[in-house]
Amino acid sequence: MEKKFKRTTVTSALPYANGGVHIGHLAGVYVPADIYVRYLRLKGEDVMFIGGSDEHGVPVTQRARKEGITPQQVVDRYHKMIKDSFEEFGISFDVYSRTTSATHHQFASDFFRKLYDDGKLIERTTKQFYDETTGTFKTDRDIVGECPHCHAEANGDQCEKCGRDLDPTELINPRSKESGAQLVLRDTTNWFLPLNEYEGWLKEWILEGHKEWRSNVYGQCKSWLDMELQPRAMTRDLDWGIPVPVEGAEGKVLYVWFDAPIGYISNTKELCESNPERWGTWQQWWQQEDTRLVHFIGKDNIVFHCIIFPVMMKAHGGYIMPDNVPANEFLNLEGDKISTSRNWAVWLHEYLVDFPGKQDVLRYALTASAPETKDNDFTWAEFQARNNNELVAIYGNFVNRALQLTQKYYEGVVPACGELTDYDRETIAEFKDVKQKVENLLDNFRFRDAQKEAMNLARIGNKYLADSEPWKVIKTDPERVKTIINISLQLTANLAIAFEPFLPFSSKKLKGMLKPLDSLSAGNISGVSSGTAALPPTGGDGEGLLLTWDRLGSIDLLPAGHQLAKPELLFEKIEDEAIQAQMDRLARIKKENEAANFKAEPVKPNVSFETFEKLDIRVGLIKDCQKVKKSKKLLQFTIDDGTGTDRTILSGIAAFYEDPSVLVGKRILFVANFEPRQMMGIESQGMILSAVDFDDSLSVVTTTKDVKPGSQVG
Repeated sequence: MEKKFKRTTVTSALPYANGGVHIGHLAGVYVPADIYVRYLRLKGEDVMFIGGSDEHGVPVTQRARKEGITPQQVVDRYHKMIKDSFEEFGISFDVYSRTTSATHHQFASDFFRKLYDDGKLIERTTKQFYDETTGTFKTDRDIVGECPHCHAEANGDQCEKCGRDLDPTELINPRSKESGAQLVLRDTTNWFLPLNEYEGWLKEWILEGHKEWRSNVYGQCKSWLDMELQPRAMTRDLDWGIPVPVEGAEGKVLYVWFDAPIGYISNTKELCESNPERWGTWQQWWQQEDTRLVHFIGKDNIVFHCIIFPVMMKAHGGYIMPDNVPANEFLNLEGDKISTSRNWAVWLHEYLVDFPGKQDVLRYALTASAPETKDNDFTWAEFQARNNNELVAIYGNFVNRALQLTQKYYEGVVPACGELTDYDRETIAEFKDVKQKVENLLDNFRFRDAQKEAMNLARIGNKYLADSEPWKVIKTDPERVKTIINISLQLTANLAIAFEPFLPFSSKKLKGMLKPLDSLSAGNISGVSSGTAALPPTGGDGEGLLLTWDRLGSIDLLPAGHQLAKPELLFEKIEDEAIQAQMDRLARIKKENEAANFKAEPVKPNVSFETFEKLDIRVGLIKDCQKVKKSKKLLQFTIDDGTGTDRTILSGIAAFYEDPSVLVGKRILFVANFEPRQMMGIESQGMILSAVDFDDSLSVVTTTKDVKPGSQVG
């Protein structure tokens, strides 16, 4: 028998406050979490949506060092940016706080101290890399060296080029990112959580008790548990974070992955203390068995939310365990892995500037390509197609036709529904069970398929209008048209309800055009929700005008005689120019990354000056340059070499100059004393000097001044 819960605690992974939020974060965590929470609110369930910024850890200190400011200044800036972006995008947190708050510091410190006092932690001395120039121990992310597998430069935890996870001790020539100095191993003492002692409980709780979890989550947990768990350090040798509340632990802070998930609880405490009448106590949301706990995360955080955090709470005692952890896979960008260090991302704060008012377009596109079961790819071309071919051409087109026809024939007043034909009944039957279908999918965290079901209403509507042709029937059977328009309007009202969890801005706009009595039922677009209090009462004289979730699938949402507002377009086409601008931006970023990673080929063995003197390198003025017929590679240069007689040189660089005439008039360098060679029946009298760039493009070597042809280089 399925357990009944009185309330649901929903958490979303805390983003690092050392940069913005990108589409990978949105698709993996925040959009699905927001859809789920909005859905629960619409059903009238008691739910709390918890978010916040993760403001400790090495990435913050690295950013601070790079910019020459304090870690606190870094997190203050990015916490505000992230919070503002989430609000503008419609991620409807009930609380969005931060791990640098006084409440969190005290809560996390007390949590650790209880584990310490109860003997649930073990003290260990291990060897870690130490930077003698700065007098500090270095964590994985503060170490750089040569990858032992592909020999690219890699961080201490992972090589970004080949993708392998690494231990810092595997690196060749490990050194400090901060100082560049070679690192040495030194002894240091830290406190560990003995995960191995909880292995049996974890196997029973997860592997036996939660076989319904997504296969990627269940599989990763099983892989960890099959390998035998090891104690994991819960403290670090750092100066930025929450100090370890134990004597003799000076210079040590709580491990960021111990500190951060406790932020869910401390943020709950903040919210409850700010409004106890609405929210009660934090213990209700974290320690009562009639509360359901759901974590929304990306797949890289599965082990922390399914193994480490539950063990922390189990060791502490008194906490409920997560009922589900619907982790998503990764979203790539234009076929390449999203990378914040390479700036290969679409940042939310930049999107909101480039595409104002199009929050729902991105929400729709990310949900439609959500990486629920495997990694998926975001492309700007698909983003444009989702908008133009689906939101505009299907959803927007149907709504606009239904409302415009009502305005044209009935001055915006809902007409009475007359006698139904068999086709009318078939159409109504197609969408009467939409509520059951969408709810079943959302309850099982299948957001992509649930959104498809909502869009199916618009497909049904378009087909119904196209088949019924009211614009023709109005001339012969005006009474029949009233029924066609009434059914179309009922479908339109259903769309406003069905899309509310997915596209809150568009649903609010559409409800404004339908003018229902329940002005509050459009729900909270951003900011703090009021839970079930946001829903108006049902029943009474207002019945039939309430566009609430419980009425999804009904055919009497808009009664005859109800006055609609003037129709507006729900969506607009996105033109090619807007998409090209985004592609151009990515092309620039790619080129910058290639340039930054470019390493010159090793210098060839030394030669004597006498050897160099044997080469006669001169300046030549290009008088003519053409492609050699029947050759894909060769260009034929006619050069003024200063002797009074033109020189012909062939060079295999045609692929780099589509229009070789652009070279005419340039002063280039060439080797004058190469032995002549016959190529394609033409004698070549020298060699043009060219340079190959980091991206394998090529450029002939030119002079910066108008040097006389024939001048020697030496």
